[in-house]
Amino acid sequence: MIRKLRLKFVAVCMAMVTAVLAAVCFAIFAALQGNVEDLSRQVLHRVIQEESLPGGRKAEIGVEIGGDKLLLPYFTVSVWPGGGGTYAAYVTGGTYAGLEDTAELTAILEDCLNQGPPEGTVQDYGLRYLRRDNGLYQRLAFVDMSMERAMLREMMGSYLVIALSAFLLLLGVSVILARWTTAPVERAWSQQRQFLSDASHELKTPLTVILSNAELLSAIPQEERPARWTDNILSESQRMKRLVEEMLTLARADHMAQPAVLAEVSLSDIAGDCALAFEPVAFEAGKSLEYTAEEDVFVLGDGDRLRRLVSILLDNAVKYGAEGGIITLTLEKTERQARLTVSNPGEPIPAEQLGRLFERFYRADASRGEKSGFGLGLSIAAVIAQEHRGTLKAESGREGTRFVFTLPLKK
Repeated sequence: MIRKLRLKFVAVCMAMVTAVLAAVCFAIFAALQGNVEDLSRQVLHRVIQEESLPGGRKAEIGVEIGGDKLLLPYFTVSVWPGGGGTYAAYVTGGTYAGLEDTAELTAILEDCLNQGPPEGTVQDYGLRYLRRDNGLYQRLAFVDMSMERAMLREMMGSYLVIALSAFLLLLGVSVILARWTTAPVERAWSQQRQFLSDASHELKTPLTVILSNAELLSAIPQEERPARWTDNILSESQRMKRLVEEMLTLARADHMAQPAVLAEVSLSDIAGDCALAFEPVAFEAGKSLEYTAEEDVFVLGDGDRLRRLVSILLDNAVKYGAEGGIITLTLEKTERQARLTVSNPGEPIPAEQLGRLFERFYRADASRGEKSGFGLGLSIAAVIAQEHRGTLKAESGREGTRFVFTLPLKK
């Protein structure tokens, strides 16, 4: 329980941290992308106004990032309209070579001229463009976006490393905080378990004495009223003894007491024996019991404890099944698991109560007419299932309620 509580605490903390870090990283990425695009646009506005330098030298256009000047590849083109919708294009500057009269330049210009906005991108070639109309001709400037993308990836890579480091650091802090915050709960839980174990042990001796005396009294001839009082003492003492035994079972489970011996057992035989034992019980309760069990279903487990689990499920079905209904027990096997199902007809259990059926001392009274018992049987069954690395779950609907127990087959 404490371990699950700690894991839940860490999971909640890390979910919040992840959400915050994701929001921060997204904001940083958006801001960096906007800044890099603005720098690229600044380059475009500069180069569209500059011609080649004297002597054939090209203007080196770049931006400063962190004190270093980053040169961006670019080129400019002048487009003169011709007759019949044609045009003439001349590369007027830039750092690209061999673009004049090429198919690539034609494709770039067609893509750019077909776009309406004066600013945009040519995605197929990874270029950002700026178009300016000078009346007689149009002047276009292009800047390579690969540099800005590489710069953006490099900067985001650094931020992601920082974010991952922060995540790991906060994960460690969350684990420490989880241990610190759950320490009082762990102490209280340990004290509660110890009290349950000690109280159950201490109650066994006086209960044994009371039962012995009540049995002796019941054997002596008495008048009607004293005999009835003796019977009441005896029945309530036996009921208290069952409660103490169930509390001791749970106390041992809390102290991680595993089944003494896990051996190969036939779940088919256990299910059949339990069904035969509960047939008269169900008959006396005005219900019938039907069962089908596959043969040769072998598992590793403690036969006595598995028998108790099946008995708890059948007893629960007999107590809370609808009057005159049919209780069914089914055992089947898949490739890897044995599946035992106990069903009983009756009013469906609400979903909010269904998840609490395995809690100690809990009974969904709104959906159950039977008031006997202590609300510990299903808790014990869940503990036995856990000890055998199996699962026990409850399902409820219009047809009634069923409990499904699965555990691995013996390999």
